[in-house]
Amino acid sequence: MANTAKAPGLACILRWFPAPSETFIFDEMTALQRAGAPLHLYTLYGCWRGPLSPDMPADDLPITRLGTRALGRMARAIGFWLKTNPPAARRLWRTVPWRRWRDLEMAGENLWAFLCGFYIARLVRNGGFSHLHAPWANGPASAAWVASQLTGIPFSFSTWAGDIFPPDGALSEKIRDAAFVRSTCRSFVPHLRQQAGLHADKIRVLYNGQDPARFQPAEARFQSPLKLLALGRFVRKKGFHVALHAAARLKAEGVSFRLTVGGDGPENSRLRRLARSLGLTGDVSFPGFVPRQRTSDLFRDCDVFLMPSVVDPAGDRDGIPNVVLEALLHRIPVVATNIGGIAEVIRDGVTGCLVPPNDPESLAAAVRRLAGGPDAARAMAERGRRFVLQEFHLDTNARRLFELIAQHSGPTP
Repeated sequence: MANTAKAPGLACILRWFPAPSETFIFDEMTALQRAGAPLHLYTLYGCWRGPLSPDMPADDLPITRLGTRALGRMARAIGFWLKTNPPAARRLWRTVPWRRWRDLEMAGENLWAFLCGFYIARLVRNGGFSHLHAPWANGPASAAWVASQLTGIPFSFSTWAGDIFPPDGALSEKIRDAAFVRSTCRSFVPHLRQQAGLHADKIRVLYNGQDPARFQPAEARFQSPLKLLALGRFVRKKGFHVALHAAARLKAEGVSFRLTVGGDGPENSRLRRLARSLGLTGDVSFPGFVPRQRTSDLFRDCDVFLMPSVVDPAGDRDGIPNVVLEALLHRIPVVATNIGGIAEVIRDGVTGCLVPPNDPESLAAAVRRLAGGPDAARAMAERGRRFVLQEFHLDTNARRLFELIAQHSGPTP
């Protein structure tokens, strides 16, 4: 346990809190608090207005939300820092606003984060914080970087996948000035070292965590019809279109199955049209957004979990999808593609089946192999479950993150 008597006042900067697709961030923040972190959250935007899982209460942690209502205070904060620390403030104005970003959305997020950073700098200086941490490498890390440059308070940030592939326009500078950079899987390290240049020694690998109390082992029954599950945001990198093509191949081969594709997102209409065009209307169900308190029901009624991730045209990809960890904690056999950090968890023939990306035939063949050897499939899932319990325990990894933060914190201002 971290020494709370010397614990750093910790300010965490996020986009939203909580957000429905960021249950792992919610869990990590609450676990940091349990580890003894004197924690305060700052969000770049206001309250999330969409659906949230009931087990993600919004006010259990101290939060200051910015959003457009903070515009006036942000403008005054910019003027304050131009007078109080003119060299740093002027230098910052030559960075984020002029960098090249991969798309308009990312440019907008980082420009907003840049402006928020001036106001957050005043708040954290007055609040007596000794460390700033951003759970994301894009906008939140940009805001933490700005606040750190203005106040001298050390900052750090975590990297996942979509926030570093492709790298944003200021990633190298943020790594250069950070106290440390946490990579959430080993496969990211070569890419981050390339971005870091002479500062590659700042990169630390620390997995995120899962709360094992939330998951009770299930029993994959492998009865007909075979029950398949894919779950996640409906975005291109998840590869759900590959799962549908694999399902069509299984149907053509006479395999009796039911595939559930749970989630929502920009690919929703496209995936539904694809299922119809492949003749899968009676074989595939789309239950929509699934609150996390209902995901266990889906896993318990499942024989094989599919994670057919791909690299999307922009270069975005998965790291270690949390749903893969959740499937294994439920002791459900997994078929996944060798993308990002997935192979750090799914070792082919040991903890699951690993297949090439964009290969419906290999995906379908792996499903058939598992169905043809249910005892071996369940044994693989059990080995995967033990591995996740060992390497991805929520409280253990949150405590390690807090200890890392404590080692790199400055004096209380």
